Amino acid sequence: MPTLFRAFGIRFFFYSNEHNPIHIHVRNADGEAKFNMDVMDWIDNKGLKNKDLKLSEFLIEENKDLIIQSWKQYFDK
Repeated sequence: MPTLFRAFGIRFFFYSNEHNPIHIHVRNADGEAKFNMDVMDWIDNKGLKNKDLKLSEFLIEENKDLIIQSWKQYFDK
């Protein structure tokens, strides 16, 4: 499970058996959510509070290039 980065108690990661479209998972003590990188919206949320979803979305936008590059390096082998 590759972790890309952590910020404000939130972990941003991929599962090792992912599939397209490019997306990222985020997890904190409250739960986990999944964000689609194409349309920048969350796909699934299991317990994250709205403030954490908004913070995650902001951090994903700020690191979008890193996330996409990391996805391609890991899954396009």
